Amino acid sequence: MGQVLSWRELQARLDEKRRQGSTVALANGHFDLLHVGHLRYLQAAAEQADLLVVAINDDASVARLKGPGRPIVPMAERAELLAALAPVDFVVVFESDSPADLLVSLKPHVHCKGTDYGAPENVPEYETVRKYGGRTVLVGDPKDHATSDLIAKVKEL
Repeated sequence: MGQVLSWRELQARLDEKRRQGSTVALANGHFDLLHVGHLRYLQAAAEQADLLVVAINDDASVARLKGPGRPIVPMAERAELLAALAPVDFVVVFESDSPADLLVSLKPHVHCKGTDYGAPENVPEYETVRKYGGRTVLVGDPKDHATSDLIAKVKEL
């Protein structure tokens, strides 16, 4: 089972794991209303390195990015659910709309994003990751599942 850690705790843990030779992948997102697309994304991300860190937006940034009524599931619960998934080693919460500062701080070997970006160069943080020597990869299945679609479907019932 994964652990939910603060940035500082995670940095210390990753420093220790790197000294032991481990590589680190980071996947990020809102993860509101966890669905099979999320799971497949995280399974594929975990294959990219020895350890998988999942960074989630805090509630305020989800509300800014997704609009009123979001997130559906509060941050602490989203973090707990993600930490319980087999592919996940660590979960960390970030407050900004972008994970760029977290990426610069943690410097994962691989930044994993979903296939909906089309190409690694289309990921907003691509240059940030490239500048510190990491790589960006697209992982997971085609974007056939979306939280917004689930919300719309429930509203129709």
